[in-house]
Amino acid sequence: MNEPQRSAGPPPHTRAAGGPPPGVGGPPGGMPPAAMEGPTSGFEGREDMLGRAVALAIRTLKDAQPYQHEMNDALVKMHLNAVQFAKNNGTVAQFVKHDVKTMMPMLSRMKGIIDKTGNKEIALIGMFDRTTCLYQLCLDLAGSPGRREFTFPFSTVLSIGKRIGQFDMTDQELHEIWLKPRLQGYAEVLGVQLNVSDIGPDGKVVVTLVD
Repeated sequence: MNEPQRSAGPPPHTRAAGGPPPGVGGPPGGMPPAAMEGPTSGFEGREDMLGRAVALAIRTLKDAQPYQHEMNDALVKMHLNAVQFAKNNGTVAQFVKHDVKTMMPMLSRMKGIIDKTGNKEIALIGMFDRTTCLYQLCLDLAGSPGRREFTFPFSTVLSIGKRIGQFDMTDQELHEIWLKPRLQGYAEVLGVQLNVSDIGPDGKVVVTLVD
């Protein structure tokens, strides 16, 4: 008598022990396993760094004496120390040129992209959005095409420092001898023209691309 034919498919001994047979189970709709992963934070593997940063933010913002401290205080103070030193020695113009020179590696790279694409918005992106020295300084930086706006960042610390004799500059003076010429110096290297407003009644500075 002939033996009955076996059904199609791999012999039983070739299947992995346990688990569902082929085609049964797994992600719905045949979705790959990666598609079933939950959202990520972007800090995987850097959780300790994030924790320290949050703890530092809490410690800084809790410090309200002799004034309410902000996350940019140290950066603001270093700017003010350096500009005051340059002013005292009559070298503010040279200091601005030095600052632009130190930024040349980044500015030159952005200039190449602008020349290649013709997109002048890259100048604002490079100067404000991708530069920690700027967006960490200007905590409320806001942007739209061809425009960036922020609160003049030096007022609080400058006022406190003047009161105890550390500095002798006004907001407007600092804006004219330091912030404006720096931004204009960057723009010159990038091959674009910028309009940098005065400090408004609300403390805001507006920077716009000039066509």
